[in-house]
Amino acid sequence: MIDKRKFYINGKWIDPIKQNDLEVINPSNEDSFATISLGSKEDVDVAVKSARKAFDNWKETTKNERINLLEKLLSIYKKRFNEMTTAISMEMGAPMDWASEVQNASGQGHLEDFIFRLKEFKFDEQFDSKSNNHICYEPIGVCGLITPWNWPINQIALKVIPALAVGCTMVLKPSEIAPLSGIVFAEMMDEAGFPNGVFNLVNGDGEGVGNQISIHPDIDMVSFTGSTRAGRLILQNASHSIKRVCLELGGKGGNIVFADAPDNLIRESIRNVMSNSGQSCDAPTRMLVEKSVYEKVVNEAVEEANKIKVDSPDKSGDHIGPVVSKVQYEKIINLINLGIKEGANLAVGGPERPNNLNKGYYIKPTIFTNVKNSMEIAKSEIFGPVLSIIPFDTEDEAIKIVNDTEYGLGNYIQTSDLDKAHRVAKKLRSGVVYINGNSMDAGTPFGGYRQSGNGREGGKWGLEEYLEIKTITGLV
Repeated sequence: MIDKRKFYINGKWIDPIKQNDLEVINPSNEDSFATISLGSKEDVDVAVKSARKAFDNWKETTKNERINLLEKLLSIYKKRFNEMTTAISMEMGAPMDWASEVQNASGQGHLEDFIFRLKEFKFDEQFDSKSNNHICYEPIGVCGLITPWNWPINQIALKVIPALAVGCTMVLKPSEIAPLSGIVFAEMMDEAGFPNGVFNLVNGDGEGVGNQISIHPDIDMVSFTGSTRAGRLILQNASHSIKRVCLELGGKGGNIVFADAPDNLIRESIRNVMSNSGQSCDAPTRMLVEKSVYEKVVNEAVEEANKIKVDSPDKSGDHIGPVVSKVQYEKIINLINLGIKEGANLAVGGPERPNNLNKGYYIKPTIFTNVKNSMEIAKSEIFGPVLSIIPFDTEDEAIKIVNDTEYGLGNYIQTSDLDKAHRVAKKLRSGVVYINGNSMDAGTPFGGYRQSGNGREGGKWGLEEYLEIKTITGLV
């Protein structure tokens, strides 16, 4: 059993004020493999006090000083890359290849990109050539950062690195379900030599540490990635002190497949939905298919889903692993059963366990056809390897169906007609629109509309989230 009960506060690993142990479960075998502590209000108070004290000096550091420390952190990240990969695989069940090449690589990629963006960023600039006004960007202060279990180091990097880069101090609460990657990251921060109190880590759950962070009067900003339900609570808590809140929440991505869609994209779309065991907030979990090619697309989708293997994270390959926890497993199975009850056609998969996997939270890649957008499986964020396929007649109908959701994170378009793709993309209410399988470039902004959240992460926009804007007049 791995013992990770300590918190990282003020440059030291310290015991929690009150003992409150939690066993971390490996979702591939349902065995506990580590023990952490769940923090209390008192632990948060100590961490915030440390961050507040450190802020006065850290905000005065030069851009070059911060770049040098971040580059040192990058070097350590590369050195301990395999260790981080193992932590991610054990805590969330990601197959080793996926944990390394996608999950872990994303954290390193964000670190590299933020260093690049910081080098280019201007913290002070003249308003225009004829003005004596200057626009200054200053760190907002102490930040509370709350990260999820589905992309653990990806989200830690998207929050911690830009906050550090612009001169903020912080308290990080990783998901208590997948805390090991956050602890490894804290060890990297310690090794890199960031000043005491700049970065602090307190483990805990949402009801405990999460709530304390969101209500704390000495925290100036909260950045949260997780469920829409939790996001609402954070907004309510934060309202008492009018702190800034950045939210990256749930999604129910629509994927419009027009009759002229390139042949290879259907299979890629299915792989996209099922990757990470369906646990991505911007996954294209609703596939809208033009009726003239509906049967053909369904057949291709089912054929591809049947090719996707479900197996142990320990094995090499492009298979998918388990979902992260018993709670998630039961939620997904219940929604699959509800889809059957609602009258959708179960084309492949279903609630039964995959063959020879009787232990662990494994779920078959599942596709429902002849789905109506009013069905619960088309409305709820299932967060598992489950796809709903919905027919449509016209472009306007497809747009209406995609936008008929409370979410607005990522949507998708498949067509050979790029004029149509751009026209439709403009009408989709989401923070990102992916056309023909193209991905986002490093440094582009990621975030949602409506109940998918507010704010943007990544690139210069990610830096700006942690900055106040000041106008100074009368300067030459």
